Parts: sequence; structure tokens; C-alpha cells
Amino acid sequence: MKTNSKTIKILIIVASILTVAILGSIFVNLGMDWYATLARPSQWVPDILIPIMWTIIYLSFAIVLAIWVNKTILPKSTLILLIVNGIINVLWCLLFFTFNLTLIGNITIILNLIFAILLTINIYKNQKSYAYILSIYPLWVCIATTLNTAIWILN
Repeated sequence: MKTNSKTIKILIIVASILTVAILGSIFVNLGMDWYATLARPSQWVPDILIPIMWTIIYLSFAIVLAIWVNKTILPKSTLILLIVNGIINVLWCLLFFTFNLTLIGNITIILNLIFAILLTINIYKNQKSYAYILSIYPLWVCIATTLNTAIWILN
């Protein structure tokens, strides 16, 4: 693959990850006043940890995918799962935070968790070391799913 082609692919990956992060952040911020009024479990991660974890996840994906694309071609199945995960992640932010739909948000984040696991399995089949690094994503979505479910039950 030519250097220009690799550079363009890396820029597209980074731009796509930034788009997901920015849209998600916008939708989350639109619902923060509502979120602050919700009953939440007393034993939970501090709110400050949530954006830190998402930043680590997005940076991990950007770095790993940039390295991967620089070395070889990203498998089509991985690319499709990355796109699906990005769409579902943004959709959850919109449904849960912006539209305040706790049940539909819960269903959506469960789908997000399923697709995050499928993505990690897919990456593992192609690049084991990358899957280990990116396994933080389904683990964090599992934590977010637990919180979403608790909020739905408590409210």
C-alpha cells in the first residue's frame, strides 16, 4: 500500500473516531441536567471517571487502528463491526441522554455490548495483541450497561 493511501486511511479512521466521540459528547451534554436528577446506585464509579475512560478507549482505538492500517489491510468484517459499534454508541447517547428514554436506551446499550464483544472477538481472530488492548471497550460498555440497567430500575 502506498504511503499516501495509508495516510488517508489513518486520517479517515481518526476522523471517524473523533466524530463518534464528539457526537456522543454532544448528546450526553444535552442530557446532563436530566441525568443529574436520576436516582443512581449508591456504590458507583465517580462521574469524573466516565469521560476519562471514554477518552482512553477512543485513543486506544485510534492508535491501534492506525498501527494496524499502517501494517496491513483492515479486514472488512472488522471495519463493518467498527462502524456498527460507532453508530450504536452514538445512538445510545442520543436515546438515553438527549431523549431521556431509559428503557430504549437500556435495550440499545445491551446491543452495544453484544456488538462490542463481537468486535473484540473479531479483532482477536485477526490480531490477538490488538484485541487485548481494545478489550477495555467491552469491559467498559459492560459497566455502562450495568449502570443503565440500574437507572432504568431505580427510575
